[in-house]
Amino acid sequence: MLELLRKKQKSVLIKFVFWAIIGTFVGTIFLVWGKGRDGEVEDNSLAFTANGTPVSTSDYQTVFRNLSQFYQNIYGNSYNAEMEKQLNLPQAAYDQLLRQVLLEQEGDRIGIDVSRQEVIDSIAKIPQFQVNGVFDRTTYVQILAYQRMNTEEFEARQKRALFAEKTEAQITDGVSVNDADIEAEFRKRNEKVNLSFVKLPPTLFEKRVDVTDAALEAFFAEHQEEFRIPEKVALRYLQFDPALYAQDITLDEPEIERYYKRHIDQYAIDEQIKAAHILIRIDQNADDKVRAEKRKLAEKVLEQARTGDDFAQLARKYSDDTGSATLGGELGYFKRGSMVPEFEKAAFALNPGDISELVETQFGLHIIKAEGYIEAGEKPLADVYDAVKTALRSEKAEAVAFEKAMDAYNMNRKTGDLDKAAADSNLTTIESGLFARNEAIPGLGDQPEIVAAAFALRDGELARPLRIGNSTLLFTLKERQPSSIPPLSAVKSQATDAYRKQGSSRLAEAAAATLLSGLKEGKTMAALARKEGLTVEETGLFARSYGAFVPRIGENEQLANAAFALTDAAPVAPEVYDLAGQFVVASLKERTEADMALLDDSKREELRTAVLEQKRQDALKTRIDKLRAEANIVPSATLLSQGVKP
Repeated sequence: MLELLRKKQKSVLIKFVFWAIIGTFVGTIFLVWGKGRDGEVEDNSLAFTANGTPVSTSDYQTVFRNLSQFYQNIYGNSYNAEMEKQLNLPQAAYDQLLRQVLLEQEGDRIGIDVSRQEVIDSIAKIPQFQVNGVFDRTTYVQILAYQRMNTEEFEARQKRALFAEKTEAQITDGVSVNDADIEAEFRKRNEKVNLSFVKLPPTLFEKRVDVTDAALEAFFAEHQEEFRIPEKVALRYLQFDPALYAQDITLDEPEIERYYKRHIDQYAIDEQIKAAHILIRIDQNADDKVRAEKRKLAEKVLEQARTGDDFAQLARKYSDDTGSATLGGELGYFKRGSMVPEFEKAAFALNPGDISELVETQFGLHIIKAEGYIEAGEKPLADVYDAVKTALRSEKAEAVAFEKAMDAYNMNRKTGDLDKAAADSNLTTIESGLFARNEAIPGLGDQPEIVAAAFALRDGELARPLRIGNSTLLFTLKERQPSSIPPLSAVKSQATDAYRKQGSSRLAEAAAATLLSGLKEGKTMAALARKEGLTVEETGLFARSYGAFVPRIGENEQLANAAFALTDAAPVAPEVYDLAGQFVVASLKERTEADMALLDDSKREELRTAVLEQKRQDALKTRIDKLRAEANIVPSATLLSQGVKP
């Protein structure tokens, strides 16, 4: 058992450090640059300066890459170029770095200091660095070494974390919560309204728009910038593919072992249990009589399972989990964190062959049978030797590819001669098609870092090599096409669509205004909607806690706020609301007030904690927004070209 505990602890520790390091780039404070907060910027290429504090492009790119990796880990295969655009990672990376700079400057201004002893004490309190409840330096150093980090680097990051923590604490000092705040939050969560509404999409009015040549010419003259063809460039490039160099890589036993130790988290085995279950489902709104009947049935099935009846047959007959019932209740192997807590706790307490007592969860009553168990630990090097060699060979080949690209760049950067670089490197030049700043590169896909570098290049200049996937690219401009406004004849179809869209939008908005006016005069929404061939819908009851979101309508802060000001005496929302181009008119259908009798002491304490945290976050955001508004921020042209708003 002691050896098992040690294996579990080691696995958890490694994972802790791995995710903590990822957190250094997506959290509040761990956006570490080079030598730390007192160091100089090592890269002369700046992303921006804030009140004279420089932030290098390499730091910005590091944060960008780690944010991208963070979201890839969250969304998996669902993460794609379109989602990356929606997340606006260039802006997010910039905001993270700027927030860090401004917080540190504010901490310096108000006299925040972190002593060496505070850093030591904080690290000693981290459970993952303790053995038997006491800080263990050997464990501490070993865990950091697994992630190629030394103690000085980690302690510098910990100091910055404490500095930010103390700065934020100072900024939010004095924030308090009173009874009125708690009661307002309770009402916010429990007061509900149901709206009747009509949507007027412009598409319903498109056929009413008359398009004439004269009108189209006037529209194009006024909106010609909307049809501007953006500046475009095309590339000539060399792709240094690690596969070209992998066969020449030699490996020795010590470095294979070092690689295995550095990446031990990749070879971790999670603790897992194999189980089957029988679910007797109980609706959460069931009365005591129904609950008693369900429990009696569950006890009967449990007794049959324990007296030798076939568990799989019992599951097929009685289980309300249709997904597993047909499989005899089989759930297969699963890790901790995969199931609801009550189920997980009971399952992992069983030995293979054991059958649990009745386990109650939000779904009902479960009978669990354990069928197998896998201890936590790491796969020994011998078992993953070939995989480790392959991974190490790939890593070294990537490094060789980058080095060869850098050699080619340094030897030819003064002349910009890509053809000579190709000949010397025994590679063939590749050409891309034209692309704009916000477009994917033909043949390479969505590569914002390369796009930004390409548009910053001068004619005849070689760009510093950049990584793309596992490969490294060395590139120069093949062609630059200036921005231009095309003649109407070239974009007549697009201009016609835009004119019709504008006209139909105006007609839809006018119809919505007419409908709103009728409601205010006392006419019914049903009669007004029927006249226009529209449908009256309802949101269903929703609370203020939904924020700006209104069910079945969408995000609109003005409507969300107006909804809770409506009364039976004044039920009509005061204006027409534009939701992504569709116009909405709404009125109160139903209102339910919060039952203040349900606000007991336990709920008050729960809300006090939530409201206090929210008020602290609001206070912190207000201060950072103020600092940002007052700051002298100078962004680079490259940053601006990526659509970043300072």
